[in-house]
Amino acid sequence: MKQTVSHACTATCAQSLADDVAKTVVCSIIGSRLDYCNSLFVGMYVSNFKSMQRVQNTLSRVFLRRGKFEQITPALIDLHWLPVQYRVTCKLATLTYSMKQSGQPSYLHVHELLQDYQPTYSLRSASHDLLVTTRPRSVASRAFRHSAATTWNSLPVNICNVCDTMVTFTCRLKTFLFNQVFAI
Repeated sequence: MKQTVSHACTATCAQSLADDVAKTVVCSIIGSRLDYCNSLFVGMYVSNFKSMQRVQNTLSRVFLRRGKFEQITPALIDLHWLPVQYRVTCKLATLTYSMKQSGQPSYLHVHELLQDYQPTYSLRSASHDLLVTTRPRSVASRAFRHSAATTWNSLPVNICNVCDTMVTFTCRLKTFLFNQVFAI
């Protein structure tokens, strides 16, 4: 009952707003909730990601006035939203970029968690700005040191090496992930 009333209230609010205002509201409210500390979700169970994805899908349907059984992909594309699991990857890559460029946030920089890969021989990968990855143990694969390095090393070179500012990096990263997810 309580969930039905909440859904009905949300739908009523969405219908009373103009489309551009509804998009702004849903992106600011929902985006902040889904993105809060989401870099901690690395390695989370798939079932938990599915639950969070259902929330994102439902809210996109409500605010875009789409039916319950309509395809969700066009709605996510219209809102320019990455699926939850890719939002986590985006956040982790952005944190890693920030660490490499400015050493911020300082609480991650203190322990020298990220180390640049320096090959002992002259290799082509020396110019790719890679990070050292360690062999993870079962729990260590979720650790920032391992997950950040693995995520960073999986990105294309034209995103990691070329970007001078955080804005450029974030824009290119989101475009890359968006194209990867939706095959545009």
